[in-house]
Amino acid sequence: MNTIVIGGGQAGLAATRALLDAGLTPVLLEATDQTTGSWRRYYDSLTLFSPARYSSLPGLPFGGDGDRYPHRDEVVDHLARYARDLGRGGAEIRTGARVTAVTAGARGSGFVVHLAGGGTLNAPLVIAASGSFDRPHLPVLPGRDGFTGQILHAAAYTNPLPYAGRRIVVVGAGNSAVQIACELARTSTVTLATRTPIRFVDQRILGKDLHFWFTVTGFDRLPARLVKTPPTAPVLDEGLYRRALREGELDRRPMFTHLDGDDVVWADGSRESVDVILLATGYRPSLDYLDGLDALDETGRPRHVHGLSTVHPGLGFLGLEWQRTPASNTLRGVGRDARHLTRRLKTHLSR
Repeated sequence: MNTIVIGGGQAGLAATRALLDAGLTPVLLEATDQTTGSWRRYYDSLTLFSPARYSSLPGLPFGGDGDRYPHRDEVVDHLARYARDLGRGGAEIRTGARVTAVTAGARGSGFVVHLAGGGTLNAPLVIAASGSFDRPHLPVLPGRDGFTGQILHAAAYTNPLPYAGRRIVVVGAGNSAVQIACELARTSTVTLATRTPIRFVDQRILGKDLHFWFTVTGFDRLPARLVKTPPTAPVLDEGLYRRALREGELDRRPMFTHLDGDDVVWADGSRESVDVILLATGYRPSLDYLDGLDALDETGRPRHVHGLSTVHPGLGFLGLEWQRTPASNTLRGVGRDARHLTRRLKTHLSR
């Protein structure tokens, strides 16, 4: 073993494949009993926002119609098959192996990876690939402690059945927020609360999916260094969501100012009783096991350039938003980042 990969989701699997292809000997550590990342926990109706032909990990394309948008369960199966193929190809994959800490090795040589239960592993290289979707972001909501309704993050949402007939506010302006809000609006009264107006982009342009144009124009490979402030991802729409807002099936309001008992107090001073607040507010890096290395900044985000730690040259990160390009934390982009990071880590190993 010369590389330890932490996390068995799409980033960890892509990293393991890149390391094997480079002639390295990785061990992949996954805390749960399945190498499918967070996908199995997502809401029932989730489909990818990119077509199948642009959404697979390196070396294992989705079968069937390349223009369809794979369902969550197809992605789960894709990742499970990918892990099996890696195992047959010589990768060592350990499930039920939760990492509690990573520390520097003796005299600063390599790393010691500490596991729940007391075991340790040593390696000169470590890739942290677990930091994208395990830590739901819960924004500060004034009056939250006294709110008598239900507050949940989209990570805990599965389907609209438990919420039928209830008054719901969905917080967020991204793809998941809009998709969940429209789904809930079929059986409930729903408002999207956003800090800015929702930005829509046509899913198809001149008969081609937007991701076709991302590919042929090179946008998907745009270097992150050229973008000082990465923009919030727009909502991809073929017209369904805009029509729901236009026809009043769903409404959008500026973010409420605070909560008061079972009331939401809106920006115009009006208030109304609400049963459920659903936070589709994204995720933050979940990399607490690196706290002892000074590898994270004060907000818990990695100190890195293109995925390579600026503090420890043998430490890499994979699967972060805008790590190298706009596609860095997606199925279609994480493989490219994995190959780039592997080349840099292999160079460090040879020194």
